[in-house]
Amino acid sequence: MTSDNKFKIATKWVYVVGRVLLFSLCCVVILICCSSVARNAAVKYTDHLSILSATIVTFVLILLFLKWEKRKLIDVGVVPGKYSISRFVCGYIIGFMMAASQALIVLFYGHFQLKPVPDISIIDILSPLLLYFFIACREELAFRSYSLRTLNISLGPIIALSTITIIFIIEHVAAGMTLKMAIIGSGAGAILFGVSALKTKGLALSLGLHSAWNFGQWSFGFKNKPGIWQAIVENGYESEIENVGLTAFSFVMGVAIAGLFFYYRNTRMTEYLR
Repeated sequence: MTSDNKFKIATKWVYVVGRVLLFSLCCVVILICCSSVARNAAVKYTDHLSILSATIVTFVLILLFLKWEKRKLIDVGVVPGKYSISRFVCGYIIGFMMAASQALIVLFYGHFQLKPVPDISIIDILSPLLLYFFIACREELAFRSYSLRTLNISLGPIIALSTITIIFIIEHVAAGMTLKMAIIGSGAGAILFGVSALKTKGLALSLGLHSAWNFGQWSFGFKNKPGIWQAIVENGYESEIENVGLTAFSFVMGVAIAGLFFYYRNTRMTEYLR
């Protein structure tokens, strides 16, 4: 390889990664600004308003970056396709089953109980259901549309998934998640959602998986607060149950990722510019 070719490759890497990092930084700024505006608005559903507004503005940001590069929404998987509804539904069912499987594994281990939350209303369930859907929409747009697909087209799926996974982890750490939980939890999630987006060339499946997983974890009390059930750990076993939960999480995520690769074994993740 000549020095001129090496320079062109290095320049391409810097340019592509630079654009994606700029896009990711803009997404963070949008989220911070929307959260600040929503808090100052003093409305009842502040979290819903902030995430929904961040999702809308993030979509506008994608339009701007695509116009800059003279590309179309279909190139980043945002436009719904023939199988979008069925993929979302299947993803939602699988995502909730994954959360339930994690909870069942921990239950079978012992020193852990799930007690139904008394007097829970439909609104108490619908509110987090909608919130976690909004959160998944915002994160899928921010991480699995323009960013992931741009890196994949230019640098390949391995580098694309690795880069977006790192950015995904960093954002969750910045939001207050511990490094351990971010690497294991957000890292595995980023790989699962990223593979599903690249294999299907769209966001429907990853959106279903993502929103259902978060809602499922809330339902079983795995979000550090009661959901439909309250997670109760026997005194003195908190650290042990946390490790069991992480092990169960890793197992469930690993099975889901392997299942994706098997089901879509004839579909390549590598893409090229249209």
